[in-house]
Order: sequence, then C-alpha cells, then structure tokens
Amino acid sequence: MARKILVVDDEDVLVETLAYNLEQAGYRVVTAADGSSALDAARSELPDLIILDIMLPGMDGLEVCRQLRRENSTSTTPIVMLTAKGDEIDKVVGLEIGADDYITKPFAFSELLARVQALIRRAGGLSEPTQLAAGDLSMNLLSRQVVREGKKIELQPIEFSLLEYLLRNTGRVVSKTMIMEHVWDYNFDPQTNVVEARISRLRDKIDRDFSKKLIHTIRGVGYVLRENP
Repeated sequence: MARKILVVDDEDVLVETLAYNLEQAGYRVVTAADGSSALDAARSELPDLIILDIMLPGMDGLEVCRQLRRENSTSTTPIVMLTAKGDEIDKVVGLEIGADDYITKPFAFSELLARVQALIRRAGGLSEPTQLAAGDLSMNLLSRQVVREGKKIELQPIEFSLLEYLLRNTGRVVSKTMIMEHVWDYNFDPQTNVVEARISRLRDKIDRDFSKKLIHTIRGVGYVLRENP
C-alpha cells in the first residue's frame, strides 16, 4: 500500500502542486489548511509523514508540531516544516520541539521529495539509495558525482537535479510540466522554454560524446531516459 502524506498549508496553489507531484511519485495525499484541521487529520488519517507549514491561520505550525509530539499516535511521525526565507529562529524552534527536517520556501520539489523519501525510509528502518544508474551512466547522490564510461561529467546544480529526476524515472516518459514542477520551485511558468534549454545542455554533457544516447524526446509528450532507443 502506498505511503500516506499529510500536507498542511493555507496556500492553495502550493497544496495542489504538492499533492499532484507527491501522487505522481506514488504517495497518497491528504491535506489541511489550518492548525486545527491539521491535528484532526493527523489523528484520524495517521499519515506516514507530515509536511507542515509554520505560518497557518489560527494555531501555527510550531504549536501543531508541539501537540503532535505529545500524542502517542503521532509522537514519532516524521515532520518536515516549511519555513519562510530567513526565519532561522523558527527553524531552530521547530527542530527543538520535534520536527525532523525543514525546507525554506520557495523550493524545488526534487529537494523536498528527496527529504520525504529519506525520512520515510528512516522511519521504516530502510536506507535511502545513494546510487542511481542507467546503463553505463551512474550518479552518486552523496558525492554528487556523475560518471559515464569511466569519464567524470561536471554538472551544474540544476542539471544534476534534472538528471536525478530522469534517472529516478528511467523508462518512464515525463512531461515538460512534470519536470518543471519536480526540478524547479512550484512558482513555474508553463510557457517558458527553460526545460528544452536545460535538456539540450544536459544532452551535450551526457550524450554528445557517446555512441549510445540515453535521453530521448517523445514528441508532443515529453522526455524519457532509457538505455534502448
């Protein structure tokens, strides 16, 4: 059965985007828009992880976290706090009262997903994979080193995130919108050509000097990373 995630935030666009992307990643999602509803949902739904914004109507996220940690049913549920840029004090307080991690808005979904996966695996006694590979291409998530046929490939941070997303979806076609929502922050412009530009640059580094091409365009649909044409 798919893991369940509770997303708590009063920004409708953010909640809808997170719910869609988390469901695409294989999770079940329930949502709440304020502190009181968050407590009710956590108690009734018993999620495997909670994504909790600090700034909420009524009861804020810090108080929600504090109360959840007092209750047996949610005392060990992993909690990722969402904080505004620069709110260092809130981050410290959140960790002190029992949050497991935090991420600052705006953020790339790929970063949030990596933290969610790591926390859920840790809670289940599993370890997060440190290596992704397809054919002769390998990516080390700890050293952030990418190698193909023994040759080290230097990637910019956004190129690394883009390749990581493609590798995690090896053999699966992903659309331009899916890529933008997973690799860039949630405030994306669907009319921009940034995906095409970044895919082109990534191909220059990953495929150009090799006879076997890994990144393929599916016209009218999106892109796929696969070993066979």
